[in-house]
Amino acid sequence: MAKLSIADLTIDDARAELAELAAKLNAANVAYHGKDAPSISDAEFDALKRRNAEIEQRFPDLIRADSPSKQIGAPVQDGFTKVTHAQRMMSLGNAFNDEDVSDFDQSIRKYLGLADSAPLAFTAEPKIDGLSLSLRYESGQLVQAATRGDGAVGEGVLANAKTITDIPQEIANAPDILEVRGEVYMSHEDFAFLNARQTERGGKTFANPRNAAAGSLRQLDSEITKSRPLKFFAYAWGEISEPLAQTQFLAIARLKEFGFQTNPFTKRIQTTAELIAHYRAIEQDRADLGYDIDGVVYKVDDLSYQSRLGFRATTPRWAIAHKFPAELAWTHLEAIDIQVGRTGALSPVARLTPITVGGVVVSNATLHNEDYIEGRDSNGAPIREGRDIRVGDWVQIYRAGDVIPKIRDVDLSKRPKESVPFEFPSLCPECDSPAVREEGDAIRRCTGGLTCPAQAVEKLKHFVSRGAFDIDGLGAKQIEMFYHDKGLSIREPADIFTLKQRDAAQLTKLKNREGWGAKSAEKLFDAIDARRNIGFGRVLYALGLRHVGAQSAALIARHYGSWTAFVDAMDEAKDPTNAAWNTLLSIDGVGEVMANSLIAAFQNEAERASITRLSDELTIEDAEQPDTDSPVAGKIVVFTGTLEKMTRAEAKARAESLGAKVSGSVSAKTDILVAGLGAGSKAKKALELGVQTMDEDTWLSLIEAL
Repeated sequence: MAKLSIADLTIDDARAELAELAAKLNAANVAYHGKDAPSISDAEFDALKRRNAEIEQRFPDLIRADSPSKQIGAPVQDGFTKVTHAQRMMSLGNAFNDEDVSDFDQSIRKYLGLADSAPLAFTAEPKIDGLSLSLRYESGQLVQAATRGDGAVGEGVLANAKTITDIPQEIANAPDILEVRGEVYMSHEDFAFLNARQTERGGKTFANPRNAAAGSLRQLDSEITKSRPLKFFAYAWGEISEPLAQTQFLAIARLKEFGFQTNPFTKRIQTTAELIAHYRAIEQDRADLGYDIDGVVYKVDDLSYQSRLGFRATTPRWAIAHKFPAELAWTHLEAIDIQVGRTGALSPVARLTPITVGGVVVSNATLHNEDYIEGRDSNGAPIREGRDIRVGDWVQIYRAGDVIPKIRDVDLSKRPKESVPFEFPSLCPECDSPAVREEGDAIRRCTGGLTCPAQAVEKLKHFVSRGAFDIDGLGAKQIEMFYHDKGLSIREPADIFTLKQRDAAQLTKLKNREGWGAKSAEKLFDAIDARRNIGFGRVLYALGLRHVGAQSAALIARHYGSWTAFVDAMDEAKDPTNAAWNTLLSIDGVGEVMANSLIAAFQNEAERASITRLSDELTIEDAEQPDTDSPVAGKIVVFTGTLEKMTRAEAKARAESLGAKVSGSVSAKTDILVAGLGAGSKAKKALELGVQTMDEDTWLSLIEAL
């Protein structure tokens, strides 16, 4: 949907967007609360809900009956008994910054008629990221347990609740009716144990502790719940026959006396400044808690004030959740490991105390390169105000969308006194070859080449990847296995094509090895043989040469036509005064860096021998030459949206065979945009730039007429 500013929305715009927001948010609620399988991130959900509220505030007459602002949780799913809550289980309003907290304080004072100088105490407690549960006790006996559901009706899970050791089944000296509310959760340690056990058994693993806890409690078989390590924090109450205390803080203490676990970080606070300070302290200590929290909840402490303040449609006026930024978290940097890639690049990786960020448990983060660790960018300018990164540091992690987690900042106040700067290795950690950094390169690289096991394995994984040889049954896992196999070792690409022959000479055949059988071994050999005839461009890309991607490999293949002509040209081009060098540079997309990489590979004795052994096992087909007479020859074409009559790969291949250049993004240089179903931002940009746009049928009519 178009993100017009709220002020620019017309009534029709607002009505359409509210309908779309209602559909998306209500579906997200069902996925999160009803199916324990979030469909969008917390950050996206909060942003959409805020926009919905802002539109409703400007257009109150357009508020829908199914408005997300009126919804709590999700309806009861099939298979559970329905339990009607004696008092509705509400959700909480959210604060996202310090100003929101001050506004909350002011709204309370205004409603109660309190002066700014009048005392107003709050309790502050960590907001546990789990599943809400209501427990009803009558005469001290646990008689009912229900999830929040849609707030009015929840799911009956009494048998499951009784398996949780934190939940007392009998309470002495309790009120006749006591409904205790809290959160079922799973600790980080238990979550890791559960996922490891599930993996061993071939079962479902969970994305984060919240999903694991919710999925475990909402089992139709209580024996499954019993086998899961669930915990419970009590923090509130519903129907009650007599008051527990006069304040929120003392009432929580009373629940602890009854035998419930209550959060030790719950604190009684007098001012908003102290609330925010407590929030910051908990945010800093988040990774050390041992369980997930996603914010801090503030509640007016005086229960008589709570009674006067009452409720809005779905939230209490006397409480608010101060949420942590969904994509940020602080945690410990436990170690820095160096990984070696297929091009020899030494890539530093941060090993972290696991923390949930954006709904995903993060235990690793990229550190880019040695400059980044030292606190400067590739141009030498300071980043993080020049703060370096060291093992033992307390670091802030960020993760936006599907981006790989990264370190944003370091808290120097928590740096151990004995810490020392990280020393980036000058030798490859895999083969002890010198690791050098060429001038102008931000990356340090191993010089070991194929003698480096890490490079060899990664090159082999690339070789069998989908865009390269794509051998069915031979993926990254199998490459790892064969690389370390003494009898059927695969150490270079040519070894793949001698595997069947070498297997025949082995006493213990592949079919008799663990994880293999006669049928699977035969299928692998057949799949390998099927790739002996292969196109020139795919072979060149599969070699994994630095700077040579799939598109450039295809362009080079089309230029030289045959593998033999290409190899001869590389031998000639080693002399920069030779015409072959200029010819190589004349190919569209080939610059000096790529040209030098190609020539270096064919001049390296060991690598050249490996390439020759591979080509001897193959029939390398000449590259298909594009139709240079077609009206689309030389034009830049972009495909977007969903194509119905061909795959994106087919469309790209057909366009390139007609001499077109296929790009992934729209620019002023784009000649044609082919828009399939659901075309979005690219179609909009093409319209703005005046790029010729056509649908799939028009494109097919154009190219089929050629």
